[in-house]
Amino acid sequence: MMFKGLKAQYIGYLAVGMVLLLIAFAVLYIARVNLYVVLVLVLGMGTGLVFLTSWLSHRFGEHGLMKFFARRGVPRSIVFRSRRLFTGLASKGGRYGS
Repeated sequence: MMFKGLKAQYIGYLAVGMVLLLIAFAVLYIARVNLYVVLVLVLGMGTGLVFLTSWLSHRFGEHGLMKFFARRGVPRSIVFRSRRLFTGLASKGGRYGS
């Protein structure tokens, strides 16, 4: 699915970000923060949100961001302190045994 250059989950990220900006605007306005300050903050953050989501969409594509985070979660090496796990598999005759 594509919407104005945004692919897949980035459409949802942009929608959630816009809803959060709307809530932030309402909270700041109710808290009687100066309207010009609120507008500058919300418009600036909204512009940043649009540029960030479009950049992520173009850089990673439809599934690339999930692959990026999955690759970061894979350890570089696995250290075994004992061979008991592997030597016990064949001798017990269990699911992986002989």
